Amino acid sequence: MHLVQILLPRSDNAGEPFANEDFDCVKEELANTFEGVTAYFRAPAEGVWRQGKESGLDEIVIFEVMTEEVALPDWRRRRAELERLFRRTW
Repeated sequence: MHLVQILLPRSDNAGEPFANEDFDCVKEELANTFEGVTAYFRAPAEGVWRQGKESGLDEIVIFEVMTEEVALPDWRRRRAELERLFRRTW
């Protein structure tokens, strides 16, 4: 069994917060696909990133799912969809 975590920003690159409905869609899709999901919305989670000499700090939401197998093509597709939905580039 594998634990997969998905870390999503609470706001976009311009600092605009995402709607709760955006996170609800992710939660519902994961729950349907993996027969369950754990979502951490209220935890004081922070993500730190560095790019060259620049760095930043994001508030994040964490989703966790358990899966028997990790299908890389499926996770790559899911990542591309989440990047588009949450308007971020990493």
